[in-house]
Amino acid sequence: MGIFSFAELISACKKQNKKIYEIAQEEEAILSEVDTEVVRLKTLENLTAMKDAIKNGLKSTEKSISNWCGDDCVKLSERYKKRHALFGNVFEKITTYALATAEENLRMGRIVACPTAGSCGIVPSVIIAVAEEEKINETEQINGLLTAGMIGLIVSNKVQLAGAVAGCQAECGVASAMTAGALTEMLGGGANEVIQASALALKNILGLTCDPVCGLVEVPCIKRNAFLAIHAVTASELALCGVESKIPIDEIVDTLKITGQLMSPLLKETSQGGLAKTKTGVELEKLLFNKCS
Repeated sequence: MGIFSFAELISACKKQNKKIYEIAQEEEAILSEVDTEVVRLKTLENLTAMKDAIKNGLKSTEKSISNWCGDDCVKLSERYKKRHALFGNVFEKITTYALATAEENLRMGRIVACPTAGSCGIVPSVIIAVAEEEKINETEQINGLLTAGMIGLIVSNKVQLAGAVAGCQAECGVASAMTAGALTEMLGGGANEVIQASALALKNILGLTCDPVCGLVEVPCIKRNAFLAIHAVTASELALCGVESKIPIDEIVDTLKITGQLMSPLLKETSQGGLAKTKTGVELEKLLFNKCS
């Protein structure tokens, strides 16, 4: 990988007069020793898998082994049949698609970790929902997904994208930043606007802990996907109208890493703090343990 920072990425885009997705597919082609067309075909496979996960998740009501989750997507879909969301069709699709994908993950269905399984609903829900509503073609969706991948890759050069290392800011937070960049690309934004969108999304989620109840990727993980998908859209909208982050994104990534280091181990996927150790969280843990014993 020849690009290790967002500053280097922007510089490469300017020097070569290319979009971020073009740099991304060329870098991946060199790394994998294949043609860029092969990279795009692989990206299409991932995009197709994302769409399949949404489709399967939307029609399934199977609950998780814990019986806590698995039907939130259905509840939301039923509500939208009776009363439309205040923010319209795109909002409805994004939130239901995010839940559908996250719930498909808890059923051990086939999903695309983007960047992780726990954050798998954020990128696909926005890319696919907006593409459907705005009639954005498959080529542009692939470009968006490549853009998202490049953003995630650069962040991962400095920080391991795992809740156990830096909390959920490194999972759902980074996924939201990837999504903001992808959406901005799909809506015609330039390289700087893409990076600004990612920066705005990431800096406003710093410090998000990873505190899953009973160590399961269910509570609060699943619903968090829907919230941070919308968070990404907000960042993109701001960037596309010229709003910029006063703190450069590379410094935001550095801050994410430092914040993760400062975060208590009890709040990094150990289920020993935060929501996992609330009164209800402890009671749920006892019930689940008794059920499994």
